Amino acid sequence: METIHIYHTNDVHSHLDSWPRTRSYLQERRAFHEQHDEACLIVDIGDFIDRSNIFTEATLGKSSITLLNEANYDAVTIGNNEGITLAKEALNQLYTEAKFNVIVNNLKEPDGKIPTWAEPYHVYTLASGTKLGVVAATAPFPDYYNNLGWKIEDPFTRLHESIAQARKEADIIICLSHLGLHSDERLAEQERDVTLIFGSHTHHVLEHGKYINQTLLTGGGKYGRYIGHSIIHYDGMVQQVETELIDTTTLPPERGEHREVAAQQRYGEELLDVEVFETTRFYNKEWYHYSKLSHFFAEALLDFSGADCAFFNAGIFLTDMKKGPVTALDIHRMLPHPINACIFELNEAQLRDILVIIERAEEWPRRELRGLGFRGTVVGKMLTYHFKQQDGHILVNDKILAPGETVKVATLDMFTFGWFFPALKALPKTYLLPQFLRDILTIYGHKYFV
Repeated sequence: METIHIYHTNDVHSHLDSWPRTRSYLQERRAFHEQHDEACLIVDIGDFIDRSNIFTEATLGKSSITLLNEANYDAVTIGNNEGITLAKEALNQLYTEAKFNVIVNNLKEPDGKIPTWAEPYHVYTLASGTKLGVVAATAPFPDYYNNLGWKIEDPFTRLHESIAQARKEADIIICLSHLGLHSDERLAEQERDVTLIFGSHTHHVLEHGKYINQTLLTGGGKYGRYIGHSIIHYDGMVQQVETELIDTTTLPPERGEHREVAAQQRYGEELLDVEVFETTRFYNKEWYHYSKLSHFFAEALLDFSGADCAFFNAGIFLTDMKKGPVTALDIHRMLPHPINACIFELNEAQLRDILVIIERAEEWPRRELRGLGFRGTVVGKMLTYHFKQQDGHILVNDKILAPGETVKVATLDMFTFGWFFPALKALPKTYLLPQFLRDILTIYGHKYFV
């Protein structure tokens, strides 16, 4: 009976405090299995990077590839944080130094060709001669990918094709899925040839996995808290599959791990310590009120987008903007979020509905928020610029908006996913890519002050 050991990480999001012990653990386990003539594979299921981290931001993610190389990963797939928070040029450069396979089958060039740095599936021939096929797909966000110059395709269609192709070559098939738990369940129902689905994206925790028919699903949470360890028992047929999660907080600390993480931080800070403009006054932030900083950012957003009006939440600002020289590091600390702006064409009734929702949502300002790209603490006050309700009318730039008349409204992409303003999810929108909010402020600051 052959035992195949597969270790995985997922949704690390550049939370690197536990990385030294994770790397050491993976290195030790590979050495152990090689010593005992057991097959071992190490994979990551996407969103390893997160540009809210200064070390990651300063190198546009390439520092993370070095970390994965050091831990001897065999394969990775991409998550949305690799795929849509990097400009196309940056993603094309991300894996140039990778010593592992990058597998993803539903991201294509506009002409339908797979990127040069990726492959739709890969078959690993183990020392025993057993062939292990690995397929992978990432979450489809067409409004983002298409805008960035990619073509994103239906993952289920592409996975079905890759599984059929890999089945001709491989004895066992596993899937690296950055699609989320619900999609993994659907995939397991549809594809009976997949032995293991390594899950991510929805940050679900499956301590010992979850069976759907003959397929075992895994999920290792987020932020590097867990390492997944799965074992396939094989003797010409898959006899048993099992999985567990190793809590990285229970692993022995690595000597100097705090110094290593601090050194990464310093390296990122040094690279970003570049002046981008010089202000003539102090711009305070406020989470529960309008502020000088929110006014400045509103000007930047309207100038960049060409919109007539805008709304966003005050909680996006984590620091003030000081008087004097302002560096890229200062701007990143102020706006660390991997959030883009977007534009809607909204009419009088739709703007009125937004104002009603804001007025009624008294609990929003102090609500803690995690996800949707937000890397702050609380939502903060919802701020509206250049539109308001007065005497029963909706005014845009102090002019009454007639029923049926539309205007361009700029906001943040976190409000397009349905959590705050459900109606916006289904409406046509234009994402302003690849610039993040901090880039928009920097562009305007350079124009305004220089």
